[in-house]
Amino acid sequence: MTEEPTAGDRIPCEPGPTDGPTGQPSGGPTDGGVFRRALGADFDRLHPQLQRRFGVSVAAGYGCVGTGVMAELRRGPWWTVPFLSIGTLRNILFPERGRIVAFRIDNFPYIDGYGRETVSFVRTMEVRPGRRRRFDATMIYSAKRGGVVDYLGTHQHLAVDLELAVTDAGGLSLTSGEQRFYEGPVGFRFPMLASGFARLREHFDDERQVFAIDLEVRNRVFGFLFGYRGEFTCEYPAITTAPAPVKPYREERCE
Repeated sequence: MTEEPTAGDRIPCEPGPTDGPTGQPSGGPTDGGVFRRALGADFDRLHPQLQRRFGVSVAAGYGCVGTGVMAELRRGPWWTVPFLSIGTLRNILFPERGRIVAFRIDNFPYIDGYGRETVSFVRTMEVRPGRRRRFDATMIYSAKRGGVVDYLGTHQHLAVDLELAVTDAGGLSLTSGEQRFYEGPVGFRFPMLASGFARLREHFDDERQVFAIDLEVRNRVFGFLFGYRGEFTCEYPAITTAPAPVKPYREERCE
């Protein structure tokens, strides 16, 4: 078992490795993109439809827009509502529950202000007529962290290490790990007592020709916090730049 980071552990904010005289951090555009770099040879074990979906990259020149329905949108007991409501301020989680909820996910690749290839993960849920909630994230490949770093929310204050794996059936398994809070030069390991660990499973259903997804966020002490499960189909628009609405308001250089 790894040692649980404690609240208040300070992390110096140091730029990552640089490429050439510009001093820009490494991790710029590659033929493989963020997920191929993270999975290596295992990327080719993904179902072909998942390879296409997670193969979005600047070099590939396309994005992925998924639309569908979440059969179930869940949250924990009543006392989780204040915690989840705080997340709405930065488009990180939300307190609503529902069934048959319209869903959209926007995955667009771009180069961020620090020269890193980035993929947006903007999930939009129509939790009730006229009320939409967003769950925003942007992902990079970090050589320093040895995998994908997921920046949560509109301002990238929270950086989360992700562990990716390919299932025997060619699906994608994602588990979150250490979380770090950054604000400019200030950084610390985020206390997990105040946060949650995410576990996501995604696969392609050949019979129904849909992507199926199942996400759960749990706290090690308090249990289930948030989750959804459902299905969607994808389109792959050609792009030269990501749409502005899917990009964060603020970018964080620390990984």
